[in-house]
Amino acid sequence: MPMEPLPDLTTLSLADIARLAQQNKLPPVERWNPVHCGHSGMRIARDGTWFHDGSPIGRINMIRLFSTVLRREADGSHVLVTPVEKLDIDVDDAPFVATSLKAAGSGPDATLVFQLNTGDLVTAGEDHRLRFVSGADGPRPYLHVRGGMEALIARPVYYELADIALAGDDDPVGVWSNGSFFALEPAA
Repeated sequence: MPMEPLPDLTTLSLADIARLAQQNKLPPVERWNPVHCGHSGMRIARDGTWFHDGSPIGRINMIRLFSTVLRREADGSHVLVTPVEKLDIDVDDAPFVATSLKAAGSGPDATLVFQLNTGDLVTAGEDHRLRFVSGADGPRPYLHVRGGMEALIARPVYYELADIALAGDDDPVGVWSNGSFFALEPAA
């Protein structure tokens, strides 16, 4: 069954985004507890590139499919899980990357929708919080996606967030989405 092409975030209304998010039904990986079968030979690099046995996976539909059976374990590790097997996968930073942003409204009425490198759409808010971590290369922003997994927000998207924050008059400087406020300062 062929997968739908990735949606173009810039052409979608908030209603379109809500409809697509509702249609995005994921497998119940949190309920599957199969036997651990070893390592998958796969790795997700910090930039969101997926590798198998050291070679990049070039087919976006394969990446999208694997991402639907990705789960974070209680110990912080990541696995690919099906009803019959569980395989480790190495994740350099976060398993997803937020590659684009659509912002609507302002202040407490604002909505921020992120598109991930897998094509998934995630609206920041109470269930999908933004957090900022200090790193040697500057602030590292993250968006909670699901099940303890996050998306690293790509640098250009972070700059868009900073522009939105600086246009507001909040103290501390931050952004709003779905009634939740997120300070752009790294957590102490």
